[in-house]
Amino acid sequence: MTSPLEVELKLALPLSALGQLRKLALIRELGASAKRTAQVSIYFDTDKHKLRRHGVALRVRRIGARYIQTIKATHNSNILVRDEWESEIAGGEPDLEQARRTALDRFLTGKFRRKLKPQFETRVRRTVFLIERDGAVIELALDVGTIETRTESMRLCEVEIELKRGDKAHLFDVARLIARALPAQLALTSKSERGYLLCDGTQGMPAKFAAITLTSDVPTREGFREIGRACLWQIVGNEPAVLKDDAEGIRQMRLGSSKVRTAISLLSAILPDPQTEKIETELEWLASELGSARELEALMARALMPVRRRRPGWDDTPKLSRQIAGRRAAALDRVRDAIASQRYRLLKIDIAAWLEAGAWAAPQDVLVRDCGELPIKIFAAEQLSARGRKIRKRAKSFAALGPRRRHKLRVLAKELHDATDFFATLFSGTRADKRRKKFLAALATVQACLGDLDGIAVDENAIGASRRPRRSAGKMFAAGALSGRKPVSAAALLATTQEALDRFGKAKPFWG
Repeated sequence: MTSPLEVELKLALPLSALGQLRKLALIRELGASAKRTAQVSIYFDTDKHKLRRHGVALRVRRIGARYIQTIKATHNSNILVRDEWESEIAGGEPDLEQARRTALDRFLTGKFRRKLKPQFETRVRRTVFLIERDGAVIELALDVGTIETRTESMRLCEVEIELKRGDKAHLFDVARLIARALPAQLALTSKSERGYLLCDGTQGMPAKFAAITLTSDVPTREGFREIGRACLWQIVGNEPAVLKDDAEGIRQMRLGSSKVRTAISLLSAILPDPQTEKIETELEWLASELGSARELEALMARALMPVRRRRPGWDDTPKLSRQIAGRRAAALDRVRDAIASQRYRLLKIDIAAWLEAGAWAAPQDVLVRDCGELPIKIFAAEQLSARGRKIRKRAKSFAALGPRRRHKLRVLAKELHDATDFFATLFSGTRADKRRKKFLAALATVQACLGDLDGIAVDENAIGASRRPRRSAGKMFAAGALSGRKPVSAAALLATTQEALDRFGKAKPFWG
């Protein structure tokens, strides 16, 4: 049995791009030496998917007359690396004796063995090319086929780029070459995970930020890498929902891009390099592309729909609603164009390369290096304290803050909330957990109030943009009804927000 680490990237391709892939110089040059096989892989688990819940996959793959059993285990949200144990077995059923001393070992009870059964299978035609460049050896495999459950099926077309020897930066070089020429998207979801999504009917559902586990003695640098990986997973995981115009998917993808920027802000002391600046700039572009659609969606839910319910007799309110709905449709078109663009494809690969092989991970500056080696728990406590102090300081003069400075306060509150999500596992225990819940509840109220105040300004701008010189008196009245009711709401919200800030000021830190 072999048990190496598997180091690979995956790129998803539309079937229509296969012809273009074969015409790439990189592939054309290696065509004569390509190896082709037909593979049928069956994935095993319990009906409650116990292995999946623990980040383990078990499959038996038939290649010709041979059967290969493979066990894989993920490293949290690691983009590149998984543990892999592979052995040849006698037939199509798992040989669990060969699973000793693997990630499957702890599950090998009699009860588990009885409950283990096939869950889904993949049928793939694989073409493998071997690439050698600058001392690195890379296996590029093109897989075309299907994933099939008992009742469902989905097409599969992807390129796996696996590092056999050399620097992992070469994986990203090959991925960029393909993504520049073809509509190839970085795929973080394995075949097994896609099979599970097909089994439980959650394929294409919005994806929230997945909790990460950090240990107190892990270096700050490694802690940042784990945080960044989880954020990238949130961005990529929401692509199917965004492409279906799902409002929650758009919100979650935007949150993912925002969380990366929060992580950069929190850990700026270890990230002083041009690569980080470029990533920040591109993330701002992505957030802006998502932002218009998100804001118009929120406007329709927050302002237009309630007025339509209260005033069904206003003939011009539906017209204004259709106008804003038209602008939302145009914004959604922009979002889909952005997700399909080469700029977005390369951004994902660049983020992955930056996290896994970026210059920030091996700094020349001694102070930056020492800061990155500080235990993450110490660094996290410092950052949480600093942001909490800033919010409390601004809360004292909140009544004098204008819309722009209130927005900055909202950003601070969001960063503190994100930091609490990032660092939650570093401060655990009954007392810390209770304090964290109370702290987050107080902070969430502050965020909600500040968000409503921001929403008023956003709604004013959006409604104002729909006012044109030659509008009917009815349309002007409808627009005024939507925006004119705001000052009263704003006055009440300001008082409510001050109360929320005062309560937050009394919340005890959970990291103390």
